[in-house]
Amino acid sequence: MKHSSKLFLAVLSISLLSYGISSAAYAAAEPISVTTNKEWYGDGATIAISGTVKDFDTSDPMTSMDVSITIWAPNGNLATIAQVSPSSDGNYSTTVKAAGTISTEGDYTVKVKWGAQSNETIFAFGGGTSTPATESGEQDVTIIETIDEAPDEAPDEEPESITTEPTCGPGTVLKNGVCVAEQQKKGGGCLIATAAFGSEMAPQVQFLREIRDNTVLQTQSGSTFMTGFNQFYYSFSPAIADYERENPAFKETVKIAITPMLTSLAILNYVDIDSEEEMLGYGIGIILLNIGMYFVAPAVIIFKIKNRK
Repeated sequence: MKHSSKLFLAVLSISLLSYGISSAAYAAAEPISVTTNKEWYGDGATIAISGTVKDFDTSDPMTSMDVSITIWAPNGNLATIAQVSPSSDGNYSTTVKAAGTISTEGDYTVKVKWGAQSNETIFAFGGGTSTPATESGEQDVTIIETIDEAPDEAPDEEPESITTEPTCGPGTVLKNGVCVAEQQKKGGGCLIATAAFGSEMAPQVQFLREIRDNTVLQTQSGSTFMTGFNQFYYSFSPAIADYERENPAFKETVKIAITPMLTSLAILNYVDIDSEEEMLGYGIGIILLNIGMYFVAPAVIIFKIKNRK
């Protein structure tokens, strides 16, 4: 009986060990992984996001897509978005500063998407509690402990401090001494337009960015509109942008479809918007104009064609 019990325990131990090994192997083989360099951040900290795309291949257009990264606040609002190109071995990384839209204390969700594959992780943000309280005390001591010099003696010149700025990698820029994703400078990127016209430097994409940053976001009503619009836009735009890169015919269709919208937005370049009322007036007018072009006009044409039959 004792030998049977020992044999049973041995078989059970081997089974549990095999299950753990197989689970670890399965986790290591996930199509796309994501992690942050810390589990908790304070105000102004640098959040490093990295991971690996298992089947990334730069020579295959179907598997060389960018990785879309979105960070969602505890209240469900979109905090920031980035689009990163993995390296040749499938590794990707970017950095985001814990400031601006990342301001509410709580758990933030980092979601990554590569084609049909997705994954996510969570980090905690504690607000401004990351700054040690002893720093202010040390500064006070430094100010109090001064040395009086003789009136006829010239004060010694302090040596100039040499600061070495970090070298930022591709897709990132230096901001406040920290490398941040280039897309984080002013709002999210125009993902659909960028995929349609092939580059963020395309004139059409730069035009959309200038309208957003220099006109719409300069008013309170425009900023409020963009906050709600981003929530809606970034819920589907990464998937459409990926499909544009996979399907050239769909890419050309999207390019033709958004051209009337670009034309209507050009109106904002020829008017002076100096108040909230003007922003609301022109904004509502352009929205109604686009509804007429994309929905009302096609409906009228279809109705007339049916009546002729």
